[in-house]
Amino acid sequence: LILVGGFVQLLAGFLAFRKYDHLGGAAFLTFSSLWSSYGATRIISGQLLDMDTGNTEGFTAGAVAFLVLNAFLMVLASSFNAVLLCVTLAMELLGVCFLLFTLENLPLPFETVVLSIFSIICFYGATASLANCMFGKELLLLGPPLFTARSSRKDPQDPPPCVCPRSHCTSGLRAIAELLNTGAVCGVPTDTVYALAASCKHPQAIEKVYRIKDRPQEKPICIFISNLDQLRAAAPPISPLLWEFMENVYPGGIGCIIQKGEWLKKLGVGAGYSRVGTRDSIMIRVPDLTVLVHLIDMTGPLAVTSANPSGEVDSTHHDMVISRLGHKLEGVLCDGESDEVVASTVVNCTKIDESGISIVREGCVPAGKVMQIFERVKNR
Repeated sequence: LILVGGFVQLLAGFLAFRKYDHLGGAAFLTFSSLWSSYGATRIISGQLLDMDTGNTEGFTAGAVAFLVLNAFLMVLASSFNAVLLCVTLAMELLGVCFLLFTLENLPLPFETVVLSIFSIICFYGATASLANCMFGKELLLLGPPLFTARSSRKDPQDPPPCVCPRSHCTSGLRAIAELLNTGAVCGVPTDTVYALAASCKHPQAIEKVYRIKDRPQEKPICIFISNLDQLRAAAPPISPLLWEFMENVYPGGIGCIIQKGEWLKKLGVGAGYSRVGTRDSIMIRVPDLTVLVHLIDMTGPLAVTSANPSGEVDSTHHDMVISRLGHKLEGVLCDGESDEVVASTVVNCTKIDESGISIVREGCVPAGKVMQIFERVKNR
């Protein structure tokens, strides 16, 4: 029974640490050591340790040390809940029992009452924690904290300048999709760095992207699609070599520049046809980021460019987008740190059958790796 009790306390401590409850973990590990020490010395002392008044000084000092340590745990537990406070109080009484035992002055009725109280509290606390975790609500009361620490310094945060939902929430995706579908410009995460996105169905939104970034009009904007099957359905005049190359680089941090044509309207570009790419070519990318792919499925192809004022470094966190451009945007989809610190690699594939490919911009994917992929596809 003693070994089982100590093991249970030890297991509770490890589980608390796994849940990042450092106070609970430290408390239960401490309780485990005391429970095991008290039980072992209490039961087998007379048989194996041969304890008498001359050799119990170490146990006495240990009991006093635990009483001091547990008193500190009691103060901390009083700011959590009533049950944890009662557990620490019961352990303090158990520490008193241990101290009296080492002094050979422990009344049996007192020890019985303390152990009974401790067992009842532990049983109730374990049952309440298990039930509340399983059902996601407080079925069994753990009690309010005895006191709560409050900061005397108030530091109110200003509300964000635009809608800033979290990417892991479906409601957040829907909010940004609704904004984009109504002609708004939003900051979105990509598999490289953060970007500004506008629906290809709203040319005025694409124009707004240029104004937000102070982007020169001669610099074209690319489009993002969610998968290569969308491109196949639009039936562009693409050679087998280019299809094979794109199948090897999509999805990912490589964008391919290909010949522009009316097939883009079948892709869903719509009224924004004249505002994306150049007159003859368009860069298309399939991102390797689930949240962005889902967003594109909800909006159709997006006109995309990096979320930074022209000439400045890329934004690698949603906080950077909000602080730099948030006052000019309708929304930012917050996804934390970006996967990369540089933008995608851009490859010109307009003459892939005649003279191969050329690297327009080297980004997160090294130019050497891109050329290796092309050579492998070509030789195949």
